[in-house]
Amino acid sequence: MGFNITSEITEGVAKLTLAGSLDSSSASMMQAEIQKVAAQSPTALVLYVSQLEFMSSAGLRMLIFAKQKLGTTVQIYIVQPQGQIVDTLQMTGIIHSVHIVDNYPA
Repeated sequence: MGFNITSEITEGVAKLTLAGSLDSSSASMMQAEIQKVAAQSPTALVLYVSQLEFMSSAGLRMLIFAKQKLGTTVQIYIVQPQGQIVDTLQMTGIIHSVHIVDNYPA
């Protein structure tokens, strides 16, 4: 299972679309995208993850990295996550640091 990520910034909102499997072999790709968008000081980070099939602990670390890199004032939205990803976010407590939404803007 591969991984694909695309990003864009529109009106100060960083939008990343993730697909496939976010694990230790692909986390560096996400880290690079986060660093790229963080340099433009976005007001929010929106992760479109409806096509993300798997997220390992390395993916969770990337969410924590994004929160640290962007700062506490930047809200992170996770759009249309699959059930197993929501379960992982709940079990680790990260769900309290992000917003799970069906659509953005919420």
